[in-house]
Amino acid sequence: MTIEILDTARRDLKRGYRFYENQAAGLGDYFLDSIFSDIDSLLIYHGIHPLKFGGYHCMFSKRFPFAIYYTIEEESILVDAVLDCRQDPQKTEKRFSDL
Repeated sequence: MTIEILDTARRDLKRGYRFYENQAAGLGDYFLDSIFSDIDSLLIYHGIHPLKFGGYHCMFSKRFPFAIYYTIEEESILVDAVLDCRQDPQKTEKRFSDL
């Protein structure tokens, strides 16, 4: 299996990095390290997370209030979004209706 982080998720990661880096120097790097560790765990645990929004698996980060949404296609895990769980749930739902 391989993991591919799609452009939509890359933009989410950049937003998260900027937010945490503005809180404290170095916190953005810690955020990325933590999220990438969570994403790497998908090599072992892909497919066990509940399905949301019509077919996206949803895994919650261990250290930050973020959800990682992914799909599985053949031999690839596609990370579609990395979203802040503190945002309006309707905004999250709309995001997935637009994909």
